Amino acid sequence: MSKNAKIAVGGVAVGLILLIWLPWWAALLIILGVPAAAYLTLDPSQRRRLRRATRKELGR
Repeated sequence: MSKNAKIAVGGVAVGLILLIWLPWWAALLIILGVPAAAYLTLDPSQRRRLRRATRKELGR
């Protein structure tokens, strides 16, 4: 299993645990809020580079 596949499986597992343990709206807030907060911490040049990158290039 590749590194990215392991990360994806872990993310799905954490998401399912959150949905069971927390109310659905709190789990949704966490699932959507963490990537949004990570994106907002990037400086403008990193955001530009991320928007230009294709999905295949993100793993590099």
